Amino acid sequence: MSDALSAWTGITQKNALARFLDINLRGAGQVIFQNNPLTGLFFLAAIVWGAISGGQIDIAIGAIVALLVATVTAMLLNADETSLEQGMFGFNGVLVGAAVPTFLADGAAMWFILLVGAAVSTVVMLAVSKVMKTWEAPALTFPFVLTTWFLVLGAYSFGHVPIASMGPPALPHALAATGTESALKVSELFLAWLKGPAQVFLINNPISGVLVLIGLLVSSPWAAVLAALGAAVALAVSLALGASLAAVTAGLYGFSPVLTAVALGCVFYQPSLRVLAFALLGTIFTVLVQGAMDAGMAPIGIPTFTAPFVFVTWLFLLPKADLKPHPHGPLQGGLFKKKS
Repeated sequence: MSDALSAWTGITQKNALARFLDINLRGAGQVIFQNNPLTGLFFLAAIVWGAISGGQIDIAIGAIVALLVATVTAMLLNADETSLEQGMFGFNGVLVGAAVPTFLADGAAMWFILLVGAAVSTVVMLAVSKVMKTWEAPALTFPFVLTTWFLVLGAYSFGHVPIASMGPPALPHALAATGTESALKVSELFLAWLKGPAQVFLINNPISGVLVLIGLLVSSPWAAVLAALGAAVALAVSLALGASLAAVTAGLYGFSPVLTAVALGCVFYQPSLRVLAFALLGTIFTVLVQGAMDAGMAPIGIPTFTAPFVFVTWLFLLPKADLKPHPHGPLQGGLFKKKS
């Protein structure tokens, strides 16, 4: 695998089109911290499979178009070359491109908003990275979250931007305990577990979840294992606490914990028993924050996106816990991982 990547890297150094493709594939891979073009290809395949299976091809098109737009915007802004080559300006664009068609109805206005949002995600990435550099913390997916919050919330004010699947805004209410979680079949639990990694890309499809895990595996076995464990922990905790079964079985309590588990378990800290315990605590807390933010955002009528992951990971990185930083992670003097 390393020989193939080395050969590919050699091609990208000689061919401008191959280099551009490589940057974008790495951008897709960086959604879950993987600076690997093959991982990015698997992630895009997961999006395309899920979008086509769900009859929403515009999500796949939107993700790819937004990835390209975000990357080109970074080039036009003369963004840091190293960060650009690592795909650090594409991953927020991918998520913006998947989210906008998910929550807004197809049409000219939706595509206009998507294109603007994709370009703006790069500007926001630059801004947030500059602010967070003060605390030696990464921007994570906050540029995606902030940009897309503005995009979808604005739809309530514009009559030519029809909403597809948000809201309506409503006050939160206590969820009654049903006891039906014990009635879930093993197969249903298995599918819900696989949907956690897929929902990182707003895809409700177990096969897409498998593709995401394979994409992680080809780059980092640690990341694949931690993503799988993060989804399992989220499933167990959300069921134990009596979360909405519809949300649980759709993987909606799994995607932010997946990101937290990978971030804390093997990206920003070097794996060890202490780090794994620390990551487990963060993963469990992410489930609780997910529930809290779902309730908090309900009156506004917009999704939380990956905000629970962002806030928990920041909280667990900022104290500079007495844990060994990953040698290639952002706490070792730079914001981004080295090119593989």
